[in-house]
Amino acid sequence: MANNDQIRPIDLIKGLPNVLSRVPAIYQAAKASRNKHENQSMPLCVEEVVKKYPNRPAIHFQDRSLTYSEFNAAANKIAHFLRSQGVKRGDVVALLMHNRTEFLINFTAIAKAGACAALLNHTQEGKVLAHSINLVSPVAAIVGEELTAQFDSVRADIQIPEEHIYAVADRDVQKDPGTVPDNYLNLMVLSADQSRDNLASSAEITRSDHLCYIYTSGTTGMPKAAITDHNRFCSMIGTINVAMNLNKNDIYYLALPLYHATGLLACWGSVLASGASVAIRRKFSASAFWDDINKFEATIFGYVGEMCRYLLNQPPKPSDGHHTLKKIFGNGLRPGIWGDFKERFQIPNILEFYGASEGNTGFVNLFNLDNTIGVGSATLVQYDREKDEVVRGSDGYLIPVEKGEPGLLIGEITENRPFIGYTQKDKTEKAIFRDVFKLGDAWFDTGDLLRNIGCAHYQFVDRLGDTFRWKGENVSTTQVENILSGHPSVADCVVYGVEIPGTNGKAGMASITPKDGYDMPLTELFDFARQNLPAYAVPVFLRHKQDVDTTGTFKYKKSDLKKESYGVTTCPDPVFVALPKTTHYVELTETLQSEIDEGELAF
Repeated sequence: MANNDQIRPIDLIKGLPNVLSRVPAIYQAAKASRNKHENQSMPLCVEEVVKKYPNRPAIHFQDRSLTYSEFNAAANKIAHFLRSQGVKRGDVVALLMHNRTEFLINFTAIAKAGACAALLNHTQEGKVLAHSINLVSPVAAIVGEELTAQFDSVRADIQIPEEHIYAVADRDVQKDPGTVPDNYLNLMVLSADQSRDNLASSAEITRSDHLCYIYTSGTTGMPKAAITDHNRFCSMIGTINVAMNLNKNDIYYLALPLYHATGLLACWGSVLASGASVAIRRKFSASAFWDDINKFEATIFGYVGEMCRYLLNQPPKPSDGHHTLKKIFGNGLRPGIWGDFKERFQIPNILEFYGASEGNTGFVNLFNLDNTIGVGSATLVQYDREKDEVVRGSDGYLIPVEKGEPGLLIGEITENRPFIGYTQKDKTEKAIFRDVFKLGDAWFDTGDLLRNIGCAHYQFVDRLGDTFRWKGENVSTTQVENILSGHPSVADCVVYGVEIPGTNGKAGMASITPKDGYDMPLTELFDFARQNLPAYAVPVFLRHKQDVDTTGTFKYKKSDLKKESYGVTTCPDPVFVALPKTTHYVELTETLQSEIDEGELAF
């Protein structure tokens, strides 16, 4: 760890004005935390902000916008329709849609109806998408017109009644409902005559009712559905806004996917908490980013580290640093580019944070210091990366790490810091350590290595287990292995992450052992992976291995494979690579490796 990453008391003093400016937000959050009425819910949070700011802009998208009252009325009409179709409190409704105004309207409508929204990741396809839907047994589905072909590809494999599969045209449906494919019901036409008034049934929703399911790859194969209840949402939005310190005049530029917790709960949630407005981008574009920021006069931007790297890789312009942003909020901004990004684009305040969709612990950079996920109270314990397990002492309990040393972050599960978990109870139990420091205690396993860099500030080190992060997404190696192993030519498949210099996270690499009599079908493997995996999960590298090395208990020796990586000199087997903007694998040569390692290819 570089010396300049150490946080000293004088650094806190310099950053104190940033904390003092948040005192009003801290007071409001503390006040809200004491207001734990049983029926406090996400719909009531929305309705409260509508009362305060009915005519202020709530959502900007492309060249149109909605006020808070218009947004609320649109959600109410759909909620009334869903109730009329039998959707009731506790039901699940699947939502598959790109980032646009109608995503937030339908998410809110599902909540107002008392149902739970299954926020489907629109990069999922094939078996993975079908699994995600069937996992939570939805009674209905709302699909954006732009994703109907993707939904149709798994329609025969899911159990949602045909008469409850709705589509929303990809246009300004507030002015014209448009048309949808023949095998879908037009939700905007069907709900057009419904009431614009708030639903009385929203008052029946309790804090413990499920608000949404957010899918996480985890470490055990197919996606898991992490539960967010209304209590988590209502508690989170005020707490998060302490960090962001927004007000009604702020405009939040959001290009993060709304099916993720960071974009929906943290970013949009803080907008609701403050009465600010959100400017939604369907998909992040580095080339259009700064034009968008100035078009919407955005004051804050929600990021993952990969976005910042893409912006930094853009050719320098005289206009760099001339914008309306006051701060950015997100996670994964690597120390290696932190300073360059902040200096080039003149970013006054970087609110790096750490958290997880299902987690019960978090950090945020309140003091605006460099290269830190922020301040918080953390418990870090020793972890043996070779054995892939926590270290227990002679007394059977876990062992805290020394200050400054990397350790596994765990969060104690208490009444005030619950771990709700997943829809599958066995997955929930696997994420819990028991008898950690005393008999009977329980702690959430984050799966992340952190280290204390001084003054209660922490720095992210790495992700443990069978998950690595690439393109801002968690990739489950087990999931990729299961998919690739389904190809008829593959006998064995081992997937792991490898580092490419100058990039964030780790790129996927698959060690493939073909079945007897089969060659390495490079084109077929790429097409097969692309059809059944999100783009970020398709392996960048393939390794042609004749035999798979396993331990005595038949576990793959991934540690050896990771060490050998993709290097022509370090890896004894032929290696193939899918270069950026290509749709096939080519053999890796020393010349090509040099270009990759020198950053001449933009992965």
